[in-house]
This record gives sequence, structure tokens and C-alpha cells, in this order.
Amino acid sequence: MSDAYVECLIKQKQSALWKVARVLLIIVAVICVLLFFMTMNIIVFIVAVLCGVGAYLVNLFTNLEFEYVYLDKELTVDKIMAKSRRKRVATYSLDRIEAFAPIKSYHLDNYKNRNSKVIDYSIGEELKPDRRYAMYYEGNVKILLSPSEELMKMVKNAAPRKVFLD
Repeated sequence: MSDAYVECLIKQKQSALWKVARVLLIIVAVICVLLFFMTMNIIVFIVAVLCGVGAYLVNLFTNLEFEYVYLDKELTVDKIMAKSRRKRVATYSLDRIEAFAPIKSYHLDNYKNRNSKVIDYSIGEELKPDRRYAMYYEGNVKILLSPSEELMKMVKNAAPRKVFLD
């Protein structure tokens, strides 16, 4: 039993569309509250409350961080929503992975024509240089991650024939 433990926390990039939507919902909510105090119309108050709840939900589901935890040949992914709620998303056993390499690695050329379900737990954007990794798991799932170098070294030590650092 290996006692190696590494954790890595990354923040996913928000799209500009969701940022604009959140700001617009907040502006509409403030305007409706001001109109409510001037007119005392209950419908305007209901619209204000709905816009406020909508802004909260947009913030909750777009302000995401992912935490990768490696422990005893298992990679666990947790989703942290708006720094207030944590949810365990998945646990992956390193014995079941087929390949784990940088997203543009030549080691993944054999897997490019597969119709795999893509699950994105990465930062959500391509940087220069691209530090995202693709993990093919049990033949039908492609998982995108943005792990740290320390995490990748531990995973490489646990499954040296399946993990490529290029």
C-alpha cells in the first residue's frame, strides 16, 4: 500500500457570457428593488427576487474550482462551487486508465478517432504552453485535467507504462 498523498487545486475560467449575465441580473434586481420602493407593486418585487436568485445561482455554478487528490492509486476529483460548497465528482482508479498524457501528446494519437465521452475538469482554456492533460479511462471516457507537476510525478510512479509526461 502506497502512502503517497498529493492534492492540487485549480480554478476554472469563467466565460465572458456568464459574467455579463450575472452583472445584468444584479443590475435588473437593483433597479426592480428601487422601483418597488417607489411604486409598491408586488410584481416588481417578485421580479427583483427572481433576478437576485438567478444572479446567486449563476455565480454558484460558474465560479468553480477543482481539487485533485491522489491517494493510494486513486485520483479523486472534487468540485468546489463559489468557495462555499464541495461535491465529490468522481474517483478514478489508476489501474483502469488506458493512457494519461499531455493533451497534444503523440502518445494519444491512437485514441483520437474514438467516440469518447469528454469530461472537463481542467482550467477550461488553452494556455501557452498548454498544461492540460487527457486521461482515457476504461475505453469510453476522456477526462481533461490540469494537474500540478508534483501530482503528475506521483501518478507516473504509480502507473509508469500508462502515464506520459512528454
